[in-house]
Amino acid sequence: MHAVLAGGVGAARYLIGATEAFPPADTTAIVNVGDDIVMHGLNISPDLDTCTYTLAGAIDPTRGWGLVDETWQAMETLAGYGGESWFGLGDRDLGTHLHRTDRLASGATLTEVTAEIAARWGVGCRLLPVTDDRVSTMVTLIDGSEITFQEYFVRLGHDVEISSVRFDGVDSARPTAEVMHAITTADSLVVAPSNPIVSIGPVLAVPGVRDAVAARRDRNVAISPIIGGRALKGPADRMLAELGQESSVIGVARIYRELASALIIDEADRDLAPAVESAGMRAVVAPTIMSEPGVAASLARLAVAVATGTR
Repeated sequence: MHAVLAGGVGAARYLIGATEAFPPADTTAIVNVGDDIVMHGLNISPDLDTCTYTLAGAIDPTRGWGLVDETWQAMETLAGYGGESWFGLGDRDLGTHLHRTDRLASGATLTEVTAEIAARWGVGCRLLPVTDDRVSTMVTLIDGSEITFQEYFVRLGHDVEISSVRFDGVDSARPTAEVMHAITTADSLVVAPSNPIVSIGPVLAVPGVRDAVAARRDRNVAISPIIGGRALKGPADRMLAELGQESSVIGVARIYRELASALIIDEADRDLAPAVESAGMRAVVAPTIMSEPGVAASLARLAVAVATGTR
């Protein structure tokens, strides 16, 4: 079994490759829930849904989130009433959130509901929220105000400087038994090319997870989400710089060196491989931009080979 620490679009694309390279049931994704938010009384889990819709082949390819060929009548009606409509919820997507909210209210866990949703979409790999408890990523802006991650990312278009990030509720959260079993028993563990701060950070912040990952460091590999000093999508590069980290594969290596023995970096950063190794991780150079057919599957095969010591 292969475990993947996952969050966001990069992770979802990597999971597509993993399910192409290996039998889908052999992959378990441990997914960030720090992005989760309650809007209009609905429980919304953006990273879980992005992984689900991507694996189902139903994701909108232009936006990278939500469903393809979506309609927006509910949001248009809400806006007409003067309601908050900055967080777009498509008409079909609403069905997912209605189901999740109803099931959680009836006593089901987020793990159980996620399995139901994944089964409905025909997802073959296992998607596990890192915890069934509420954890909220909170972002402090440079002016001192604190807002939710979704307000920062969507409402403000992540176009504002930040000074810190914290994970509200994480101290009392607990990883699920399924998550801990996946981490401790996996043949390989891959840290997906996701934002290290707000996608992977909340996963590792759940008490017990970081220690469990670090305990098996030699069988773990990370994939850099930073290529040529930039993030392909989202604010990872700016967040790293604003929070005092180096926005490069070297900075990524410094973040992950206690958790994984190797870092896969893109060919664009080949010249930085020695610096990555000086930072404490083996550098493996390969194509990592998953925009072409077959790249994600090749990347998944490489990551597992490196983690299991066959490459």
